[in-house]
Amino acid sequence: MTEQMTKIRACSADALEVGSVLQIELEDRDPIALYRISDGYYATDDLCTHGAAFLSEGDVEDDEIYCPFHAGAFDIRTGEATAAPCVVAVRAHPVTVEGDDVYIEISN
Repeated sequence: MTEQMTKIRACSADALEVGSVLQIELEDRDPIALYRISDGYYATDDLCTHGAAFLSEGDVEDDEIYCPFHAGAFDIRTGEATAAPCVVAVRAHPVTVEGDDVYIEISN
């Protein structure tokens, strides 16, 4: 079975500075965290896999996001857990920039 993807406009490209994160709220789905780091834009599910905390409320350091709940970390590019107590990856989502707009592809 092939997974269906939907492309949504997240924000304008200038809405995020390098080293920042923005929560993208979606209808009928948990929010997504949209990041801008030195080499581009990335997106993951916003809810930490370790505790009930939004990653978009955490700190971006280089290519990692630190959860505000227990300070575990995830790789922004891949969603992989990089620091305990986090061990389960967050889902990463493809991001594209078209003109002045940033789009995230999410599965249906």
